[in-house]
Amino acid sequence: MKIAFLCKRQYMSKDVILDKYARLYEIPNQLSLLGHEVECFCLSYQSHVSGTWDESNELKSLIWHSKSYKGFKKAGLLSYPFVLLQQLNKFQPDIIIAASDIPHIVWGAWCSRKLNVPFVADLYDNFEGFGQARIPGMKSLLRKAVCKAHLITTTSRPLADLVSQEYRAKGIVLSMPSTIDTEIFVASDKVTARKQLGLPIDRLYIGTAGGLYRDKGVQVIYQAWEKIKSELPNVDLVIAGPYEKEYPPPVGDRVHYLGALPHHQVATLFQALDVGIISILDTPFGRYCFPQKAYEMLACHLPVVVANIGEMNYLFKDMPQTLFEAGNAEDLALKLAQQLNTPRHTRIAIKDWETIIKDIEPLITSLKLQH
Repeated sequence: MKIAFLCKRQYMSKDVILDKYARLYEIPNQLSLLGHEVECFCLSYQSHVSGTWDESNELKSLIWHSKSYKGFKKAGLLSYPFVLLQQLNKFQPDIIIAASDIPHIVWGAWCSRKLNVPFVADLYDNFEGFGQARIPGMKSLLRKAVCKAHLITTTSRPLADLVSQEYRAKGIVLSMPSTIDTEIFVASDKVTARKQLGLPIDRLYIGTAGGLYRDKGVQVIYQAWEKIKSELPNVDLVIAGPYEKEYPPPVGDRVHYLGALPHHQVATLFQALDVGIISILDTPFGRYCFPQKAYEMLACHLPVVVANIGEMNYLFKDMPQTLFEAGNAEDLALKLAQQLNTPRHTRIAIKDWETIIKDIEPLITSLKLQH
């Protein structure tokens, strides 16, 4: 079957095509490995080089096309939907899958109607929380486009519920959380990991990695640290990731800021910790996201303390003692102390991308037969 996949070029600060990164790469890649002829059409908002990348080999048929409008040609963005439709007309797909943001979901719905083929919308986040959604009319366009999809995949169960109940989508709605690289994120020797990061081996460590931004919930971590450092003198804080200049990480002999780590060293950090922290705010983003950090920490067999928001309530329903009240520094400090004193591990089976796409592929192919 011929499948067209539409998405933006840059995702989570990574180049989807060249970095072969995560969800936006793995959905088309795994479908191609299942025998489908897949062509991907990417729009770059960051002025990447335009071109075509053919990854086809004896195992798969996968081609990437990327379009970029640089400098004074930015106005050409307005014509992109028509360029895209022209490319799709040439490819003649049996199904269109659109992902990554509001424009691509809207264009996917429009192109599928023009070509009279089934449409799949993949929502890796609550796109209504994106900056694009502040443009008048964008939320309405998103909801209308999603409601035209024959199948909607979402990154979390709360987001699936939103699409079913509030959007009132007519198509099939499935929760399909993103997964992780289980070859990188594995349990490993704690002492070795600490030595690799230059951390003293005889301390207890709490910490996290990722965007250290207030809108991502880092403030409560810093507030809880003020309580922890005075009550537990044998505990240090380890953090890694970019931060806002106006809200830097705390400083001190017991705070270890490691900068923005490459992906494989994030795994090393999680292997070095005694307790990992996943802080999410009670916001439209927090309620519907699925923090991959949870899977990454669990794959490293790291005890965690997690904000009781959205998907995390489902994921940790059997371990309520690991959940803290979102935004409550006192509760976070209490749960951290409990986990340090009596560590409780959460064991969750984490599927790889091959398994996830293999499970959903029969449903995707059935859309063509039913159309």
